[in-house]
Amino acid sequence: MKTLVLTAHPDLGKSRINRAWFDALTQADSVTTRDLTAIGGSEMRFDISAEQTLLQAHDRIVFQFPFYWYSAPPVMKAWMDQVLSYGFAYGPGGTRLKGREFLILVSTGGPADSYHAGGYNNFSMDELLKPFQQTATLTGMTYLRPFVAHGMAVATVEQIDATVSDMLAHLTDAELDPKIKQARLLKALEDDPVKAAAVS
Repeated sequence: MKTLVLTAHPDLGKSRINRAWFDALTQADSVTTRDLTAIGGSEMRFDISAEQTLLQAHDRIVFQFPFYWYSAPPVMKAWMDQVLSYGFAYGPGGTRLKGREFLILVSTGGPADSYHAGGYNNFSMDELLKPFQQTATLTGMTYLRPFVAHGMAVATVEQIDATVSDMLAHLTDAELDPKIKQARLLKALEDDPVKAAAVS
């Protein structure tokens, strides 16, 4: 599987967590990384044809970013507005991304318990990431369970290092697509009539 990672950070060189992730992803097999801020420049302009060609050459599309005001940094939105165009990603004939997988790698400054009903931010990350899930749905991509690293504003070097291996394990999980996991579980039940009877 070929994976394309699109990283959105206003200054990746000054980042602790997203820089660590970006460096690890850059060294990973079958992964292409792109620093959108460096590519788009101060005007956040992209070579649409080149970006679309890259998207079509990969099986799994990954958005990597720090959580900014309950969304991604502006450069990610600029890239989406330009590259996920009508007739390419959606609308009549816009099926070029259909069948690909879509994954989000995101870091938050606040702790995990603040992202729940009754917490400081009121909503779960699954709820707050719904616009990205809908983008995947509209473009015909399979939305995969995101990887979220919470509490990075006060994380130690050791804690940041630990997220790198966890993130890479998540990225390469063969069963991130729920249909694949479900098929394996169903097969296991078919092969074991006793377990199947207990479930029914």
